[in-house]
Amino acid sequence: MKKEIFFQSSLPRAGSTLLQNVMGQNPDFYVTPTSGTLELLFSARGQYSNSPEFKAQDSDTMKKAWLSFCKNGLNGYYDAITDAPFILDKSRGWGIHYDFLSTFIEQPKIICMVRDLRSIFSSMEKNFRKNPEASKNMVNWTNGENTTIDKRVNTWASGLPVGIAVSRLAEMINRGFDKNILFIKFEDFTQNPQKEIDKIYNYLGVESFKHNFNDVEQITQEDDSVYGPYGDHTIKKEIKSIKPDFDEILTPLVSQRIKENYDWFYKYFNY
Repeated sequence: MKKEIFFQSSLPRAGSTLLQNVMGQNPDFYVTPTSGTLELLFSARGQYSNSPEFKAQDSDTMKKAWLSFCKNGLNGYYDAITDAPFILDKSRGWGIHYDFLSTFIEQPKIICMVRDLRSIFSSMEKNFRKNPEASKNMVNWTNGENTTIDKRVNTWASGLPVGIAVSRLAEMINRGFDKNILFIKFEDFTQNPQKEIDKIYNYLGVESFKHNFNDVEQITQEDDSVYGPYGDHTIKKEIKSIKPDFDEILTPLVSQRIKENYDWFYKYFNY
């Protein structure tokens, strides 16, 4: 059976794992945890671009063969895993590499979950505070590194996983990729999941399915120890609206600074 592969490329702490498990209630969908398929393609792209064996042959023929390798390699990967006709592959990198994806998949469809950045940073800080008896390796009191909420937010904003994801999102918008991507606000999804799911099915061009938002079984499994203290891919069974707590966790001053620093984000998504 021919498969249709869709993609999810969301901000961290924005409900991407929850969405995968909701969509996984539909037996026609195979949903992934954090996927490594993009990394497989990137590794192969490096060889295609730099190996003399490819450079020594006709470039048009090699390009045609390479793009076929990407498309059929992705299909073959999932042929070995599932018989489901639809795949929802989750990786934060798909969105920024929309142009690469478009070279071998016609009009790829990508879903991007977003969330108020203050809530994302608040979630990071709450994960930092878990297990207070354990050593906090990111804090260094000798040189003052990450010793305050403000400093930790700056660190997350300039690196993994938040900083790079937000920078990629800005570039996606600047390059016009956003016109082909479906953005779903985490806040809207938790407040009215049926409405947002209907948007997703309409965007994907797939017949809708009756989901159970009160009992979402976790079907994607990941070893969070691989991702360190911020790799939290466990979901709650019931979807319900979450009251923002960023002022309480981050302090109003830090929350305000985040909003000022990411003015473009708040204007674009109307937060």
